[in-house]
Amino acid sequence: MFGKKRSSIRPGRIDSLIGRQTEFSGDVRFAGGLHVDGTIKGNVLADEDSDAVLTLSEHGSINGQISVPQVVLSGTVMGDVYAERHVELTSSARISGDVYYGLIEMAMGAEVNGSLIPRVEGADGAGFSAAADEAPEHLPQPGDDH
Repeated sequence: MFGKKRSSIRPGRIDSLIGRQTEFSGDVRFAGGLHVDGTIKGNVLADEDSDAVLTLSEHGSINGQISVPQVVLSGTVMGDVYAERHVELTSSARISGDVYYGLIEMAMGAEVNGSLIPRVEGADGAGFSAAADEAPEHLPQPGDDH
């Protein structure tokens, strides 16, 4: 009743595991469920049309871009995150990069050092907002003489 909230993303199974003492260099392409307790230095990719789920534990880290339909992040990411369907950021998540999402859940304490950019349904039914690209290069600051 008053215990920890469970993730709303329910992976069917964990097909692949990168253990806590493991460091992987290079891109990882997977299907199904991938659980990361270790370190990945490279991009993590899954087909957008799949039910793939990436789970990054509080001990795990990824230094590269993530492009997976459903993502649960509790660890550290240095790179952009593209979650076509759903991204969940737990209180221990630390992201240095932009987060592109269809649906987002963000717990108090999660950190994103970048932009949160929602998926925008277009005529073709897919795509992410270009809001980050449309932002002005220089925002006026207090004390600016412009």
